[in-house]
Amino acid sequence: MSFFSVKKIKNIITFRDKLIRGLTDPYWLGGFLLRKISPLIRDDAKYIKWEYFFGMRKFPNLQNPTTYNEKLQWMKLYDRRPEYVRMVDKAEAKNYVREILGTDAYNIPTLGVWNSFDEINFDSLPRQFVLKTTHDSGGVVIVKDKERMSYTQARKKLTKSLKYNYYLNHREWPYKHVKPRIIAEEFMEDAEGGSLKDYKFFCFNGRPQMLLVATDRPFDTRFDFFDIQFNHLPFLRGHPSSTKKIEKPKNFDEMVKLARLLSKGLSQVRVDLYEINGKIYFGELTLFSASGNVPFVPEVWDKKIGDLWNLQKN
Repeated sequence: MSFFSVKKIKNIITFRDKLIRGLTDPYWLGGFLLRKISPLIRDDAKYIKWEYFFGMRKFPNLQNPTTYNEKLQWMKLYDRRPEYVRMVDKAEAKNYVREILGTDAYNIPTLGVWNSFDEINFDSLPRQFVLKTTHDSGGVVIVKDKERMSYTQARKKLTKSLKYNYYLNHREWPYKHVKPRIIAEEFMEDAEGGSLKDYKFFCFNGRPQMLLVATDRPFDTRFDFFDIQFNHLPFLRGHPSSTKKIEKPKNFDEMVKLARLLSKGLSQVRVDLYEINGKIYFGELTLFSASGNVPFVPEVWDKKIGDLWNLQKN
């Protein structure tokens, strides 16, 4: 029996990588430390300015924002539409989508919603399912075989996520008002194998303008951007492009239609969809892509995409 478990080894590697990065990248270290002391900083504008500085290497112009990332920071502070709270809640977002589309056909089936791990009736769940916390990013447990599931590890991870105040991470205000719960969904798997492909439509003033296709998650994540005619766009953001050709999804036109319907009346939103076994499924509605703190390479694309977003129509 090994002295170190696989999990402990991964934690050691993660700590080592953070230490190396902190010693070599003072901007990353500044952002890391800022998030650690976030509960002590009450002024959202001040926090947002400094997080942007550490992520983008400059301060944002919040009085006259022109780039996409700057406008996301402005949105955090000044765009407070109450429906945003429902849109970012992983359980309530499904109800929101059903009301707009008039059908549940695009929602991944929900198996249950609970306030705590100990409320879950696992006997009622199928062999395979996914557990998620409704208010954050990363509170996910994928169960491919219930008989082999570690209930101790699942309880620890989800209970920790339930206590996590996601709003403090980037000051994305809607998360301040989402009730932390656990949702169970059907386990989705594409017959072609591999990780599910995300099709993330960036919509401005009710019009889908471009999309991001995320592949090879979680170990070798690749991001590829396309215009709405599915022409590859020449920039990077956060991850390298795929070395494989990204095929246009079979239901692309229907995806564009759904993105248009779900973004109607909104100045800006990212509509995330999946195509699984030839069928479209709703993923989530993302208001603050990468929290507006990840640079575009080349930088000129930050302004080009910002030009698609007319704040005067907000």
